[in-house]
Amino acid sequence: MLEKEAMTNITYEKLSIELEYLKTKERNNVAKEIESALELGDLKENAEYHAAKDKQGLMEARIIELQDLVSRAQVVDPSKLGHKRISFGSTVLLIDVKTDKEITYTVVGGQESNPPKGLISIKSPLAKALIGKEEGDSIKINLPSGVQEYDVEEVYYKEIKL
Repeated sequence: MLEKEAMTNITYEKLSIELEYLKTKERNNVAKEIESALELGDLKENAEYHAAKDKQGLMEARIIELQDLVSRAQVVDPSKLGHKRISFGSTVLLIDVKTDKEITYTVVGGQESNPPKGLISIKSPLAKALIGKEEGDSIKINLPSGVQEYDVEEVYYKEIKL
């Protein structure tokens, strides 16, 4: 059985729109580019043809990727979930035990992940360690940067800005 891909409705809609555009508009555009390039003659030294074929290959790969993501999508409305414990869509304020530095993360789907903006994938090591924790809990986690220890200061829901 294929693993479901958790995401918000906004991301699901965005991926669906991109997929539809690629299938209905971009495929036709690339086909026209290939047709025009074929009219230029000798395919061995026809850079336009090879560029259009490369573009077609990348587009078809993206279509396959999007079809897979959309078919496995599990659309979650985090505003309807309880956020007493950390779950999908929870925003969590952590305190780094060593430095007392405050760090805020929101747990999102893999397609929405953007760590510099504080959005971490539910499949990331940190999110996996945080899921199910609540205010007052502590976690120790082995990250690529080394062992980190955090205290969970606050868990709440706020609208996710992608």
